[in-house]
Amino acid sequence: MKNKAIELLNSVSLRRTGPRLAILEALLNADAPLTQDQIADAIGDSAPNKTTIYRTLTHLVETGLVHEAFLENRSQHYELAHHCGKQCCHPHFTCRQCEQTHCLTGVSTPLVELPKGFSIQRQQIHIDGVCPDCRTRNKTKEIGQI
Repeated sequence: MKNKAIELLNSVSLRRTGPRLAILEALLNADAPLTQDQIADAIGDSAPNKTTIYRTLTHLVETGLVHEAFLENRSQHYELAHHCGKQCCHPHFTCRQCEQTHCLTGVSTPLVELPKGFSIQRQQIHIDGVCPDCRTRNKTKEIGQI
């Protein structure tokens, strides 16, 4: 993953600093968007302090390598921007039972048409519901209770 992180930094002409590499590697290894705290946990004991992580994420967002996927429980979630366009991000689905978030990269969403005078900077879709695993578990519980 380190080579991929270096490649991403080179693609936007950024220096290869320890925090940038560590944060990009954490996001490359993640299968869902991560909060700042989850990024620090993924990096482990060698994680930079919270301020450095925040500043690095802000800079990576400005360059377009990373984007703010969604805000949940007052925590911003970040992910690599490679599955998204400049104005439209792929949808995210959060299961309200197991609390897992899934990236729906195979689902296309049209840009919303806004009334005259409005300008879209970025469209994000976040769907809440119950994932297939939890639905199956719930059906199994219901059958067992009959």
